Amino acid sequence: MKTSDFFYDLPQELIAQTPIEPRDASRMLYLSRSNGAIEHTKFHNLKDYLKPGDCLILNNTRVLPARIFGTRVDTGAVVEFVLLRQRGTLLWECIAGPGKKAKEGNAFRFSDDLSAVVKEVLPDGNRILEFTCNGEFFAVLDTVGQMPLPPYIKEKLNDRERYQTVYSKELGSAAAPTAGLHFTPELLNDLIAYGVKVAYVTLHVGLGTFRPVKVEDVTQHKMHTEYYYMPKETADVINQTKRDGGRVICVGTTSCRTVESVGTKYGEICECLGDTDIFIYPGYQFKCMDGLITNFHLPESTLIMLVSAFAGYETTMNAYKIAVEERYRFFSFGDAMLIL
Repeated sequence: MKTSDFFYDLPQELIAQTPIEPRDASRMLYLSRSNGAIEHTKFHNLKDYLKPGDCLILNNTRVLPARIFGTRVDTGAVVEFVLLRQRGTLLWECIAGPGKKAKEGNAFRFSDDLSAVVKEVLPDGNRILEFTCNGEFFAVLDTVGQMPLPPYIKEKLNDRERYQTVYSKELGSAAAPTAGLHFTPELLNDLIAYGVKVAYVTLHVGLGTFRPVKVEDVTQHKMHTEYYYMPKETADVINQTKRDGGRVICVGTTSCRTVESVGTKYGEICECLGDTDIFIYPGYQFKCMDGLITNFHLPESTLIMLVSAFAGYETTMNAYKIAVEERYRFFSFGDAMLIL
């Protein structure tokens, strides 16, 4: 398939700039995998589409305030860094902009308590920074850093917690697993009381999520790598759900990539951790996932390709066409899609 096959026209005004309140008041498009039927509802009606014995898989990663601005010690130049991945105790892989002002050996000051030196420039242009910190690193980062909102969000985010899921726990992401932003504690408790199981995985989302596919032949695209962890208790819940005839429903493409990475690598769902660069596009045979809750994704992105692999290409592109016509809100702070 060609990357251009996944293009669709999206009016700019449909790109959600702010989160809706309350979280579960967002709209939800239900899409049937079996016949392509579509229904329009609200996210707080999710229970109407689930059954006791189904299992929701949620990504409990927590977004770092990973966007920091440093002043170069020798010239006074200001450079923006986005922390992508921890490589050591105080070693981080980062994106730098403008990169020409962040060369190997350059020293930067971020605050009275935080400074860094560029230790290495990687082949892809990312930088390895070694930090010096007066205090606990993540506590200092919380005072210095900003949320690394996607570039298509221009509005200021007044409450940083609105770019976190209510169940976020494990610090490490450079972007939110946005399908989970629709859940409230009350909705989760209601689903559990109804008999839906809830289990957690961790996948630290990288900014590669937002990088465009630059090759026309989809199969030639190289995916970014992300860290994941499948806990034993979650593996046990998934396996029991399958044995009992329930459905495993992933909340977000990150949860999907986690369970499918494990199923692909090990041939079963088991406790494990590691890095994944799994690329799911039409033709992929799913090993574990039976349903998906997701947001509406960018044209020509790896995420719309994943959705197309699960729901079918024609079915997916038709659903997106209808979502545009119905004026759904798109991308990170936008509305939801349930595919069963």
